[in-house]
This record gives sequence, structure tokens and C-alpha cells, in this order.
Amino acid sequence: MRTGNITIVGAGPGDPELITVKAMRCIESADVILYDRLIHPGLLEFARPEAKRIYCGKAPGRHSMPQAATEALMLEFALAGQQVVRLKGGDPFIFGRGGEEALAAAAAGIPYEVIPGISSAIGAAASVGIPLTHRGTAASVAFVTGSRCNEHGAPVDWEALAKGVDTLVIYMGMSRLGEICRELMKHGKAGRTPVALIENGTTDRERTVTGMLENIEKLAAAMRIGNPALIVVGEVVNIRGQLLALQQTAYSHIG
Repeated sequence: MRTGNITIVGAGPGDPELITVKAMRCIESADVILYDRLIHPGLLEFARPEAKRIYCGKAPGRHSMPQAATEALMLEFALAGQQVVRLKGGDPFIFGRGGEEALAAAAAGIPYEVIPGISSAIGAAASVGIPLTHRGTAASVAFVTGSRCNEHGAPVDWEALAKGVDTLVIYMGMSRLGEICRELMKHGKAGRTPVALIENGTTDRERTVTGMLENIEKLAAAMRIGNPALIVVGEVVNIRGQLLALQQTAYSHIG
């Protein structure tokens, strides 16, 4: 029996139209699709009717299928000669555990490919008008995880991030928002540093709350911002306000 293959596919940040042409072709030709929680369900409609669709989603604190089980299933189908698509939200190699799945495929001797996707950081920030870099304002950006996959992981170096990076984009950090803000202020970030919270970025349920390190926790609680949400810290957040003001001025002149 011939060995199949595995394609680890980034589906983009939520808007189904942001998926790449190459990723869509993989969905259309797949025998099996192992898909995550944050992909747009409409993407599965492009799969062949006979293709297997298996949910492997992970919500904070609630995993429908452990990572090891997902990888085992992925390998099992590929070894049976199937074309397997591992469909993941955002980009597989940015906090998507795509590296672990690529290593599993390589160790089993199964041909694999990784198709990048628009990351949730890039997509959500663009959707709400926040450039992650901006001439004269931010020359560096860091993608940071607000949590660790296990308690033995090395802690995030908030001191280095607070002092050495202009824009911080923090994934999976809402449950620790207050702690993150306090760590950044402790290590030198001003309390008035702008912060944006982007909930359900690029989707029709997108919401954005802006504030500062010193008050964003209270604003988030008042607005009941929940997961999935990104935290953007830095002066670039103010560009959003400038864009909105310019748009309002332009619209008033047109009207």
C-alpha cells in the first residue's frame, strides 16, 4: 500500500476569504481533514463530499482531542494512503503547533508540506487599522504567548520585551491580562502605553477595545472581552484612532 501525505495548512485568521489559493486547493483534494476550532466552518464546504472531516479543536482548558492523539490520527490516515490536511487557524508555525506535527510526520517517514496562512496577529491588526510597524513609531514587533503549554516551560522574559521591542502582540493572554500589564509596567513600560484588545478579529463578531496598560484590565472586564482575543501593546495602537478620525472627517465632507 502506498503511503499518503500530510499537508499542514494555515486557514488564516477567521475571514474565509483570507485563505490562500494553495490552501484552498488542498482542502478541495483532501481525503481527510483534521480541523481546529478557529477555522471558518464554511471552508469545510469546499471539501469533497466523501472526504472525512474530524474536529480536533482546543479551547482554553478544554481540548476535544489531545495533541498526541491528533498526531497519531494524522499519521494513521497518511500511512493508510490518504491525503491528509491538518487545517489550522492562522499560521501553523506561529503558536499553531505545526512544528510538532511536521516533526511527527518526518519521524514517521511520511511526505509532508506546510502551507503558511495569514497569522491572526497580522490579520486582526490590519482589520482594525493597527499597523504593527510604522515609520518613526515602531521598528520592531514581537509575537508572544501569554501562556505556556506546560508549567515547566521557561517564563516569558517580560523585562526584555518591555525594554527591547516597540510593538508586542500577545496571543492567549486574556486570562492573564492584568498580570501581563503589571509585568510590563514593572519592567519599564509606561502605564499610559496604548493597548488594544481585538476579539474575534476579521470576523463579523470582531470587537476592539483600546486603552492603556494602567486601565485596560478594567475596560476588558466592563466590555466582557473574551477569547479568542489578541493583545496589542505599543504606540502603533494610536494609529487606529488617527485613521478613524480621518475617515470621519472625509465622510463628513462627502455628506
